[in-house]
Amino acid sequence: METRRILAINPGSTSTKIAVFQGDKSVFLKNIKHSAEELAEFNLITEQFEFRKNIIMKEMVDAEIQIDLIEAVVGRGGLVKPIESGIYEVNDRLKEDLRVGILGEHASNLGGLIADNIAQSLPKAKAYIADPVVVDEMIEVARVSGHPDFQRVSIFHALNQKAIGRAFAQSIDKKYEDINIIVAHLGGGISVGAHLKGKVVDVNNALDGEGPFSPERSGTLPTGALAKMCFSGDYTLDDIKKKIKGEGGLVAHLGTNDAYQVELKAKDGDAKAKLIQDAMSYQVAKSIGEMATVLKGEVEGILLTGGIAHNPDLVNYIKDMVSFIAPVVVYPGEDEMKALAMNGYMVLRNEIEPKEYV
Repeated sequence: METRRILAINPGSTSTKIAVFQGDKSVFLKNIKHSAEELAEFNLITEQFEFRKNIIMKEMVDAEIQIDLIEAVVGRGGLVKPIESGIYEVNDRLKEDLRVGILGEHASNLGGLIADNIAQSLPKAKAYIADPVVVDEMIEVARVSGHPDFQRVSIFHALNQKAIGRAFAQSIDKKYEDINIIVAHLGGGISVGAHLKGKVVDVNNALDGEGPFSPERSGTLPTGALAKMCFSGDYTLDDIKKKIKGEGGLVAHLGTNDAYQVELKAKDGDAKAKLIQDAMSYQVAKSIGEMATVLKGEVEGILLTGGIAHNPDLVNYIKDMVSFIAPVVVYPGEDEMKALAMNGYMVLRNEIEPKEYV
């Protein structure tokens, strides 16, 4: 029986998820919620380090986890500089970039920092991060926009997209590095990536600017109208940013970021809810079509994942538009904790080599 243990840590804006795996089996999973009052004590996210680490340790002690048996601690990768996909051993340079937040301040920046601190207290553990959102494998031609002042950038759901890609490859008895697939992550943000033999060579910036609209992001907008709004004098920069991310998408159209509630309203005959849900589905399908051209039509599978992939009406709408390209396979939901742990497990089994962050 496999005895090697991996601790996965995934800090979010209002929660910290932790999981302990024994080999590829989960033996402990906890989603720790943090109240607004608790977090209000901290001015910066990095100041939450001790608070979150202490809660993690307490939860494991309370659950009677044999902490000394942990051999790998894998934290959610934060907003570090753009890097290749893979698992990275935490080093001093990585910790410094996580502390500074060179691409922005986000709770995920704490993942590698807490992982390193916990690993240092254990007899045989090392700390890692895996497939952060800034994974960048885009080909050069895909980076070019219509003006040199603007470059397309790679920010997407790398951890889940890569994990789903590997799962699909295994299901058809092939290696992820040997196949071409399109993966659409359908969640609070939506990203659609073209995976060319193990590399995501093109993908929309799912954070704040491209692709389909989502529950709370506007996606690609008509640029002329956006520029006019920016200089109308009626909106501040923060107002515009919120329209793009946070108060766009389903929130702007329907007043909710709950895709399930929109699904229920559409089923119940709400014409506007159905139109907006169909429009979101339509835009996802269009993006999949774009990525099919990136792969020159050589696509072995189109994979739909994320929480919204539970919606059969939305999935069927997309299938109806894109199934002529390749078979559509649905992996509803996401399991980031397992994806983090499996990266650590592959290192312990010497199936992959951790990379160096430089």
